Formats: sequence, C-alpha cells, structure tokens
Amino acid sequence: MRCLGIVTTSCCLTALLSTALASGQHIAASPVKPQAQPPGLSPQSSGSALNAGTIRGGEKSSLIVTREYIIGPEDLLEITVWRNADLSKVVSVRPDGRISLPLVGDVTAVGKTPSQLTEEIATRLKEYKENPSVAIVVKEVNSYAIYVLGEVKGPGKYPLKSKTTLLQGITIAGGFTPTAARNKVVVFRFGENGSGDEKIKASYDDIVLRDGSQQNIELKPGDSVVVPAETMVLMP
Repeated sequence: MRCLGIVTTSCCLTALLSTALASGQHIAASPVKPQAQPPGLSPQSSGSALNAGTIRGGEKSSLIVTREYIIGPEDLLEITVWRNADLSKVVSVRPDGRISLPLVGDVTAVGKTPSQLTEEIATRLKEYKENPSVAIVVKEVNSYAIYVLGEVKGPGKYPLKSKTTLLQGITIAGGFTPTAARNKVVVFRFGENGSGDEKIKASYDDIVLRDGSQQNIELKPGDSVVVPAETMVLMP
C-alpha cells in the first residue's frame, strides 16, 4: 500500500497496522528512545546533585548515637519465632539485663545488638526445634536517656534519640536558670567495666567564648549533667 503525499504519517501507520493485523503478521515494538536531558541540567550537574545527596546523607549519619543499637535495661523487645506463636513474646529487659522466654529461660540482652541476641536465642532453640527462625524488633527504646539536674529550667530524664552534646543537653532541659553556676557544670558518667563513675567538668564560658570546645563533650546514655547554683560553689 502506498500513502499519498497529502496523507499524514499517522494515517499511513494506521493503514499499515490494519493490513498487518489482517494478514496475521507480527509487528515488533520500536525501542523507546531515552528521554532527552532537561534543559539546563548537564551530566556534570547531575553528578553534583548526587554528590550533594551523599554529603547530606553523611551529615545525617553523624547524628546517630551509635552505629549499631545496643540493647539496654527497660527496652521493649518483640521476639518472633516463625510458625510458633507460643515462643513469640513481647518482653521488657529487666534491670538485671536479662529477658525470659519459654524453653530458653533467662537470656542476657543488655550490651548486645538485636542481631547478636537473635543468634543466641536461635542457637538455644535448636535443642528443641530444627532450624528455628527468630526475629527481634525493638519496639520501645527506654535505655538511651540522660539526666539533667540542678539549676536548669526543666530538670529531669530526657531520651537520647540522636548525637547530643553537653550544650544541647542543657538546651533540651530548658537552659540555665538565673542562679546557675554555668561555669561549674559537672557530668557524671558510668565508668567502663565497673571502674567507678567518671567526673567531667565543663565551663560554659570556655566553650562559647574561649577555645574550650573540647569541653562540649558528646553525651552518652546514662550521663547525669549537674548544674549547681552559684550559692553552692565554694570560693577558692
């Protein structure tokens, strides 16, 4: 079939398609051409946008308290054993750092990551069940907290949801009161391996006005920030 010059291209294509269908022939779809690059966006600029996204992702990752979550006391865990509802439980980590499960008994959870605890529970269940499949979900995070005491506007316990510095912790508690001895701040921290509490001193003026940024430490779970009153500070 020949299309006249006055006939549009779409008409020719329609006629060809009708003829092919009538004769039972198969017409392969033409490959779709890649979409043209939008004006003003070059491959170099696309790469720059990707790099910018990577940088922003890196900035966000620096806000994480730890790279892997460590289970602590009072955390609420949902433990699921596939195809065994009797062994699947929602348990709270006791103050002694353990949880209790049917058949398994007491298991130490504090200080472990969810994957480590999953592996230990699965290993113990192998005595009763072949190839047990265990999954753990941290439903509530209650162990990551700091305590801000003394001359702040809102003393109390605050959850530690991201990387938090000393100044940020005081800000979360509402900031200093007018009678606060802001240059005599003390952070009490649990020592490692039961070595006793660590006492860290910090000065607000040194951090803000002088070269004392190293005093603006990163707070850790369990830290107690104490801001004494000016009347409590002993004169040298």
